[in-house]
Amino acid sequence: MRKIYHLSTCDTCKRIIAQLNPNMKFEKQDIKSQEITVAQLEDMKKMAGSYEALFSKRAKLYKERGLKDEVLSEDDFKRFILEHYTFLKRPVIIIDDQIFIGNSKKIVEQAVALSHQSE
Repeated sequence: MRKIYHLSTCDTCKRIIAQLNPNMKFEKQDIKSQEITVAQLEDMKKMAGSYEALFSKRAKLYKERGLKDEVLSEDDFKRFILEHYTFLKRPVIIIDDQIFIGNSKKIVEQAVALSHQSE
């Protein structure tokens, strides 16, 4: 499977998608217009190891709701991600059996490198 969970309005997501191998076909899902399903999130969690790994602590709502002052469980991370798209760390890139979460330089470089060697 080759899939990208992203926001179509996010310039960072657009830049990262543009860096990926254009010959590699990805299914793209704009998480704002097409919500993440429970099954999709569970699949991502299996690959990532935890819901927390998929959770964005940089989300505006994270600060607004005072979540940084709470101790959140895996069930909380799952619930928040399903509740509002902004809680998913973006983009999430899946290439075959590997998952790349977020936009850190190292993660992006790894995803781009794999996309260019897996044609």
